[in-house]
Order: sequence, then C-alpha cells, then structure tokens
Amino acid sequence: MGLDVALWLLTTLVAWTWAAGGAIQQLLSGDTVLILRAAGHLAALLASALLLVQIVLMARLPALENTIGRDRIVRLHGKVGFSSFTLILAHIAIATLAYAGADVDRATTTFWHLTWTYPGMLLAVLGTVAIIVVVLTSPRIVRNRLNYESWHLLHLYAYLGAGLALPHQLWTGKDFLRSPILTDLWWAAWALTFAVILLWRLLIPLVRSIRHDVRVAGVVREGPRTVSVYMTGRRLDELAEPGQFLVWRFMDRPGWIRANPFSISAAPRPDRLRITVRESGDGTRSLATLEPGTRVLVEGAYGRLTARARTHPKVAFIGAGAGLAPLRSLAEGLAYAPGEAILLERCGNEPYLPQELDWLAETRGLRLVRLSGKRRRRTSWVGEGYDGASDSDVIRRWVPDLAERDVYVCGPPRWAKSVRRALRKAGLPPDQLHVESFG
Repeated sequence: MGLDVALWLLTTLVAWTWAAGGAIQQLLSGDTVLILRAAGHLAALLASALLLVQIVLMARLPALENTIGRDRIVRLHGKVGFSSFTLILAHIAIATLAYAGADVDRATTTFWHLTWTYPGMLLAVLGTVAIIVVVLTSPRIVRNRLNYESWHLLHLYAYLGAGLALPHQLWTGKDFLRSPILTDLWWAAWALTFAVILLWRLLIPLVRSIRHDVRVAGVVREGPRTVSVYMTGRRLDELAEPGQFLVWRFMDRPGWIRANPFSISAAPRPDRLRITVRESGDGTRSLATLEPGTRVLVEGAYGRLTARARTHPKVAFIGAGAGLAPLRSLAEGLAYAPGEAILLERCGNEPYLPQELDWLAETRGLRLVRLSGKRRRRTSWVGEGYDGASDSDVIRRWVPDLAERDVYVCGPPRWAKSVRRALRKAGLPPDQLHVESFG
C-alpha cells in the first residue's frame, strides 16, 4: 500500500510541475505544435520519474525486500519499467514531431539534427538504446533462452541507460532551465538514488563479507544435477535467518561481477552456511569446481519466509524446485513440536535432499508428503494420482487443520500462483500465507 501511495504522490507532483510550466495553456491554444510540445513534455517528466523509481526498486533495499516482499517488488518493477519505456518512446516520437513543425516528412531529419546538436541528446539516445536492450531481454520467452548470468549482466544496462539520460533532462528540460531549485532537487534525488545503490549493493556487502570472512569450505555432490556448497567464516548466523536468500559472488573466476541469488538450505550456524543448488546454467554448473578457501562476497539477506512472519504454532511448508531450499532451512530452524509441521514436497525425478528431509521427519517430527510425477495440468500444482480431486481438496486432505497454520510457499512463479489459488479456495486466511517464488 505504501508503494502505491508513493507512486500516486510522485505522479501528482510531476503533473503539478508540468502544469505550472504553462502546459495547460499550450493544450488549450489550438496550435498543433504547442499541443505536441506539451504532450511530449509530460511524457518526458513521467518517464524520468518512473525511471528513478525503477532504479530504487533495483537497489534491493532490505526495508523494501523484507516488508513488501520480492514477489511484489518484481511485479511492480515490471509494470513501472514497461510504463517508463513506453513513455520514453512516446516522448521521443512526440518531441521530434513537435520540433519538425508537425510535419511527419521532416521527422527523420529533425531527429538526426536534434541528436547531434542539442546538449545531452546523443547521450540520451545511447541511454535509450541501453534501456531497449534491457526491455527486449526481459520477457519470459527471452529470459528462458539466456542463462541467468548473461541475463543479469544485460539487465545492469538499466543503470547505464539511466545515467546517460540524466544530462539531457537537466541541460534541455525547460522546467529545470527555468527553476534552479527544481534542478537542484532533481540532482539531489538522482544523487541520493545512486548513493543508495552504491551503499546497499556494493559497499555494505563488501564490508560484511570481509568482516564475516566468508569462504568456501567444500562442495558435496548431492545428486546427478545437484551440489551443496558449504561456507565457513565468523558469526555467519548473523548474515541470514532460516528461509532467506543471499546474492553470491565467488571470487575464483572471471566474470565474478555476475551474481546469483541462492537460498540457504540449512539453518545458519555461527561457523557455517550452506546452499544447495540444482545445475541450470554456466554459473550453477561451475559451483561443482569451487576450491576450498575461495573468498565469497555476499549481498543480503533477503526474503520474508522467516520466523518473523509466523502467527501460529502450527506450520505447513509447500515447495517445489529451488523453493525447497528455504523451506528445508525453515524446517530445521523453526521451533515446533512433533506433528505441528508438515512439508508437501512437489518433487520430480530427483527428490530434494531426501535423506535430510527423512532425518528431520525422524528427529523433529516433521510430517513429510512427497507429491511426485508430472503435473496433471499446467494450472495445477499437484502431481499425478489425484484424479477427481481439486487442488484445494488435495490440500485439505493432507492439511485438514489448514486454518490453524501458517503456510510457507516457495517455488516457480506459475506453480506458486496455483498453490496460492488453491489455498485461498481451501479457506486459508490471507495473513497466514507467506509466499515467495523463484523464476
């Protein structure tokens, strides 16, 4: 709710700035060129403001990540990013047509002239190209064809695009030219934003990694495509809580700037952290070759699947794929009596750490239900063997006291969405549902 209010306030402020510059009079003038200038001006202001919001959303501020949740931030990031990109293209087209005197035939030559003669325009065009690269690689169909490391590197071009576009705004934007105070405020807003990026995504992770002296202790092959990486260091239990994830950079390889988000797969100890990863790309496959002693840079921790979200003594965990890692650490780290916790594991051909989950069932009294086989349909989270039962019926069958439990859900986005829908139909109160999805 807070983010929605902030966006509305920002939009209102932008509209007021636009109107205060005489835009309303231009719209009412009846002059096509003046109308185009007013419309292009509004598109530019809104695009710039939303671009600023985009950068803040990319900063991974713990206050946002841990209260609003990564899922909602990602959804908002996509909506704001698409809106900002659309407004940038609209501004370019409308402003070019306005400078061309509303003559479409002169638009191409006018754009070329503006690019090479107006202050900051060439930088802005290059920045727009960088943002186009980010937008074109964002749809799921494209992301699925790229390994995570390449996609992450391309996505960093958003910072480059924003930085290159800034001079054009300040050097030629009439609001900033007529108002030194507004110019100073805009500079301050961008300076603060980039300071937050440097602080939370570079300086703080670097200091924490050095202070905790995070290093690889060893690598264990857990299955044909799954490895666990054990880390050692000082006071590692202060870095993360059970259920959270960190962003990891292993310093033994080229391209270490490319980071991967992995959940811890065991409750943190003062001298040990562990991640368990299924190989899915170059970065994950290379984990098997890590040498003991390799220094590790960590960023985070992030995520709301922690004991802090809990409201009831009884809990239920529902997970699939990479989402089983945080649930495995929660099943170990949370306090509960025998029979008060149940894990519904959606597993394929390779169950997730089966010996460890069986050990938790024996020693902690965790009820373990493995739902194997192919999903019976794309909109279902359930495997084979439950013909005639709805998704919510399956949940009620295994968790008849659902309303008395907190439910932690983690897995692929579409799968997690189907679980959320089934839980809602099964009668789970919304404040007892805690969801994170990993794409």
